[in-house]
Amino acid sequence: MQESQQIIRTEYSELMKKSYIDYAMSVIVARALPDVRDGLKPVQRRTLYDMHELGIRWDRPYRKCARIVGDTMGKYHPHGDSSIYEALVVMAQEFKKGMILVDGHGNFGSIEGDGAAAMRYTEARLAKLTQEAYLADLDKNVVNFLPNFDETEKEPEVLPVRIPNLLVNGAEGIAVGMATSIPPHNLGEVIDAVKAYMKNDEISTKQLMRYVKGPDFPTGGIVVNKDELLNIYETGSGKIRIRGKVEAEEVKGGKKRLVISEIPYTMIGAGIGKFLNDVCSLVEAKKTTDIIDISNQSSKEGIRIVIELKKGADVENLTNMLYKKTRLEDTFGVNMLAVADGRPETMGIKKIIEHHVDFQFELATRKYKTLLSKELDKKEIQEGLIKACNVIDLIIEILRGSQSVKDAKECLTKGVTENIKFKSGISKKMAAMLRFTERQATAILEMRLYKLIGLEIDALMKEHEETLKNIAKYEDILNHYSSMADVIIEDLDKLKKEYARKRRTVIENAEEAVYEEKKIEEQEIVFLMDRFGYAKTIDTATYERNKEAADLENKYVISCMNTGKICVFTNHGKMHQVKVPDLPFGKFRDKGLPVDNVSNYDSAQERIIYICDSEQTRYAKFLFATKQGMIKKVEGEEFQVAKRTIAATKLQEQDEVVSVQVISENHHVVLQTKEGFFLRFPAAEVCEKKKGAVGVRGIKLKKKDELERVYLFEESTECKAVYGEKEIYLNRLKVGKRDGTGTKARG
Repeated sequence: MQESQQIIRTEYSELMKKSYIDYAMSVIVARALPDVRDGLKPVQRRTLYDMHELGIRWDRPYRKCARIVGDTMGKYHPHGDSSIYEALVVMAQEFKKGMILVDGHGNFGSIEGDGAAAMRYTEARLAKLTQEAYLADLDKNVVNFLPNFDETEKEPEVLPVRIPNLLVNGAEGIAVGMATSIPPHNLGEVIDAVKAYMKNDEISTKQLMRYVKGPDFPTGGIVVNKDELLNIYETGSGKIRIRGKVEAEEVKGGKKRLVISEIPYTMIGAGIGKFLNDVCSLVEAKKTTDIIDISNQSSKEGIRIVIELKKGADVENLTNMLYKKTRLEDTFGVNMLAVADGRPETMGIKKIIEHHVDFQFELATRKYKTLLSKELDKKEIQEGLIKACNVIDLIIEILRGSQSVKDAKECLTKGVTENIKFKSGISKKMAAMLRFTERQATAILEMRLYKLIGLEIDALMKEHEETLKNIAKYEDILNHYSSMADVIIEDLDKLKKEYARKRRTVIENAEEAVYEEKKIEEQEIVFLMDRFGYAKTIDTATYERNKEAADLENKYVISCMNTGKICVFTNHGKMHQVKVPDLPFGKFRDKGLPVDNVSNYDSAQERIIYICDSEQTRYAKFLFATKQGMIKKVEGEEFQVAKRTIAATKLQEQDEVVSVQVISENHHVVLQTKEGFFLRFPAAEVCEKKKGAVGVRGIKLKKKDELERVYLFEESTECKAVYGEKEIYLNRLKVGKRDGTGTKARG
């Protein structure tokens, strides 16, 4: 008999909505965003905890990263090994983290974007700071432990981090519908801010910023919008403007060079290579003629990018150009988003410190409760042993007279004497008065005889005194806010003394970089382009000397201004603009540059139909003709645009432009089809349309025929064309009407 099935009907959109919300929250809370308490994402937390469990401490030998990654993936993080290794690598990179959490051994990548070696080659261990400030006290029940993904292991919900790691190391993460971006800060400054908040929780963000001046990037650099930082740290979002550090050095011969010794944090990785390319592009585009050479001399000692300058170069203007035209000045988008109380929240610096301090008090409370409990247990046992030493003869008599451990223990805890033989009735009466606790009785029964030596008894008394002091101390800490705060501040001071370092990033208000481009002296030049699409410009004198060769070797020869643009019309109905300054200017025999390289024109997809100077479009009218016989006139002013590429005409399906020419009112138009039909009519019959229009039909085409060529001539001039092997005098053709079939030529 077939088992009955229950079909649940539900709205598909509702099901998708619920599933997507579940997925989004999972990514937000359990993967992409850090927890405000320890400032770590789950993958970072699990990796550090696994290293702690494996015993890979800062004072022990390094272990293969593959071992760490494999163990983390198998026990705690059931995702790809690459994500775990990438997180491990970043925690070991000094140029990315305010304080490294992992001590890496081997190739862990470089500031210039080189990737780390494979995990089978690299080794790692915990950094000393991580061991002391992130993983200490895990054995004291300070945080909750949760089951791992398959419930075979336990992992901490959060690490007992004693410094505000979210601020010290910053964070970056992209979740669903939200992202976090927190810059790193100086450890010493952040600890001072935490102490100030603990002493006065009414402190304002402005007052906190007396301690935390601003972000402290590991790459140094200069933050140039100091006045905007207060608003950023109050709201938790904004933009920090950072510049690289540039210094001018004197060299022999009165020349100077610019040396970049610090870069913006956002330039880490591929940004350095892009910066070098951008500077080269500025030189090629003749934005500056002061730069002779650029070299990257960076090493393990630090960043050193050297720009050699011409004699008499304007250093200040050139530096401003680098800030303005390259990523040497960049913005760091701040969005202080973290998971607080199980939900994502954007917080200012005070809120983050408040959460951190609350967490520290929670850790301290749980730690000292655990320590107090252990001390109370020790006190109980010590009191029992001291009491036992005072009546040791009676206890020995009880033990010798007992038949079993059970009888002895019952006598010690409850005074039961029935099953024990005593030497005298006095001993029996005294034994009946004994009331040791279970724990004390066990300790007495397990006590070794050497503990009865006088010195051992003295040591026990001293240990008991120490225990009583500890109990008083722990009770004071737990019962008084100020005592607990003193303990937390003492811990922070120790960490600051050992690990704090000088600030690397300078915070200041700087004026916006103003760069004055040297104006190019306007002059008329000649644009040349050969049949292979290689273009260049030369001065008019050079052209005049080589006129015959230039006209013979080049498909397009156009006079233009050196500050203007060249318009390139293609068969796809597009117009691409090329800036004349982008083209190489030089000798007549120079090869030139493909037009593809300096415009959006793609020679693999399109074909050039017509080229003209943009100035020509101001006063001219253009005749457009397409393969399907559509024609129109367009006012040249419509092509006076700033965009690099526009649609020059609208095309029907399967159609393409076959001709673009400048037309005047006294012209006659002759349309020639592939099969040899010629139609002549006056230019006045061509309708004027906008560039976005298709146009009107110029000639009726036979089936499978198409428009091939368009001729323009003035009525009084002779004009001939060749079709097949026959010459046809176009000016002798009968004048017809637009949209006719034309006259068939005999080939």
